[in-house]
Amino acid sequence: MNLSRDILTLDEFRFYEERNFPQAISELSNLLRDISFAAKLINVEVNKAGLVDILGDTGTINIQGEQVKKLDLFANNQLIGVLKRGISCAGIVSEEMDDVVVFDDEKSRQSSYIVAFDPLDGSSNIDNCISIGTIFGIYRRNSPAGGPCSVEDFKLEGKNMVAAGYVIYGSSTMFVYATKRTVNGFTLDPTIGEFYLSHPNIKCPEEGYIYSVSHSNYFHYSEGVRKYLDFIQLKNKEEEGYYTQRHVASMVADLHRNLIKGGILLNPGTTNFPKGKLRLVYECLPWAFIYEVAGGRAIDGKQRILDVPFTDLHQRTPLFIGSNSMINDLECFLKQENS
Repeated sequence: MNLSRDILTLDEFRFYEERNFPQAISELSNLLRDISFAAKLINVEVNKAGLVDILGDTGTINIQGEQVKKLDLFANNQLIGVLKRGISCAGIVSEEMDDVVVFDDEKSRQSSYIVAFDPLDGSSNIDNCISIGTIFGIYRRNSPAGGPCSVEDFKLEGKNMVAAGYVIYGSSTMFVYATKRTVNGFTLDPTIGEFYLSHPNIKCPEEGYIYSVSHSNYFHYSEGVRKYLDFIQLKNKEEEGYYTQRHVASMVADLHRNLIKGGILLNPGTTNFPKGKLRLVYECLPWAFIYEVAGGRAIDGKQRILDVPFTDLHQRTPLFIGSNSMINDLECFLKQENS
């Protein structure tokens, strides 16, 4: 394949951003480079997972009470190792770990940023060759740089996010990240190991037609959610194909598709899990940041996801995220429910 040199690599794009936006911080740029390098390492193992003894469970349970997959553990270790060896991260927190990790060396203490990540989202699909991914959020620490992070720095809230992104490992591997200005996507060319800008300035379509939800839990959802799903079915009855359901149950796969094509993902609370199953810090806040920058919306049913108060690192929340028009329709039914 002859790739046009008019297409920027991830590094070239970062340099362009720093050159054209004086307010851009090189430290953040370096941090994104480190995460993209970890993604390349993870991608290599994902692509050969069926050929080596890396599939399956490790026999341990993570803080969420879930079986830890071998590839989960590998991805977690790669991200920690790369960020620790870098100079732009003061500390990390991972979905796979009980506690925070503070990088207490001279260079790391100078960093203004903390990274929270889900190293391998959708890992229950690993054995089935379904797209999986890495999700990350970058937060500005509260304490001044120069010393190690404090406990207060790890009270991670949407207002302190400066960037977020994800990597999707599928038919191709994409690294997508958002700053407060834009969302940009880079596709990996495996022949030379470079991410190339393939999806500049991503915008979530205002009108969506895809809805992603587990219909099997219909009778365990609240009245407002059920009425919204009934509304969708009625639309389809009146006009066949008005909406289409696409639900992989791999968060990165579903939300990547809906971000590009337009749609909504509903992950409500249920009678057994009233707070939902998704993690605020590692999954919902990064995705909410990405969608809002791209022109979409993300709510918990009552407020913006980015405004949800922090209670603990592993707290869960309902999530409704997607195109503006679809979230607006949903809110009409949720407001009737809450009135």
